[in-house]
Amino acid sequence: MSRGATAAPGEIEVVMKKASVTLHEVAAAAGVSIATVSRALNGKDRVSGRTAEHVAQVAEQLGYRVNLIGRGLRAGTGATIGVVVPVISNPFYGELIHRLEDHLQRRGLDLVIADSHGDVDRERDRLRMLVERRVEGIFVVPADAELSFEAVADTARRVPLVQLDRRVLDLPADFVGVDNDAGIDLAVEHVTSRGARRVVLVSGNDVTSVGRERRAAFEETVRTRGLPEEQNIFGEYLLSFGESAAEALLARGPLPDAIIAGDDLVAAGTIAALKRAGRSVPADVQVTGFDGTMLADVCEPRLTTVVQPFDELAREATEALVRRMEDPDAAFVLRRLAPSLRVAESTTPASPR
Repeated sequence: MSRGATAAPGEIEVVMKKASVTLHEVAAAAGVSIATVSRALNGKDRVSGRTAEHVAQVAEQLGYRVNLIGRGLRAGTGATIGVVVPVISNPFYGELIHRLEDHLQRRGLDLVIADSHGDVDRERDRLRMLVERRVEGIFVVPADAELSFEAVADTARRVPLVQLDRRVLDLPADFVGVDNDAGIDLAVEHVTSRGARRVVLVSGNDVTSVGRERRAAFEETVRTRGLPEEQNIFGEYLLSFGESAAEALLARGPLPDAIIAGDDLVAAGTIAALKRAGRSVPADVQVTGFDGTMLADVCEPRLTTVVQPFDELAREATEALVRRMEDPDAAFVLRRLAPSLRVAESTTPASPR
């Protein structure tokens, strides 16, 4: 894979003679952390003279050259971190990126955003682009639980990488996400406490790890609660899928008592289609979402939803990435954070004024 020399790892740009060399490889070869390499190449006081000389020699052997033109452009900034998300227009990823940027800026790190559009080929290209720009680390929300393996694994070998929200199956890499089992159980427990017996899941398919986990969690909680098994509906995490799923449920006959949507977008589409058909939420059917985005508040009625801890997710992911940058051999982080449930009118009728 060829690499350009247009980006900067940290405060200066470097031009590499060897196309395959990364700052991560310089750190590994020198036996120090990436942070130490960055400080040494930038002349920081916190690095001893002996260490700085050693790092400079290793960088020279591997083909690093300081580009002084880039120094002025990068003055006062830190390393650049990349993030690849599947659908940046989804409010969930917008909120997550916002929180990530906050935590990165506190550490003097800049963020570059790339959208894979949920396509594994585009995802591979976006990851390659970020590596070629020589970012110092990458967050990735894998587009596919299986087909993303090669591209994500190859990237993780080149730069520090943390999987966020979703993960590739069987890939040894850092991961930070929500506890989907707990989230689905919260939603099902809530609607059954309000009298629901027939409960249907309308959610993402098995392409992503999140889709698989939420489906498995729902099927398990239905079994353990002794609820009747219904024909669930699976597709993509899109508003249009929620609409088509609602239309399919209407065509079947009597609506279920409750619909557990796989995310807020799907829930919003479901509610919109039900309302167009003259059905009332929650009088005819309860609806819950998952994520806790702004969509939950603009829905009519307001959406009961499983709330993801955005700030905690961003903080934990940032800490995991910085840890990987400083110690490439550290044990992998597998962190699942507890969600909460925010109850609103989509499951509870509004009180009369």
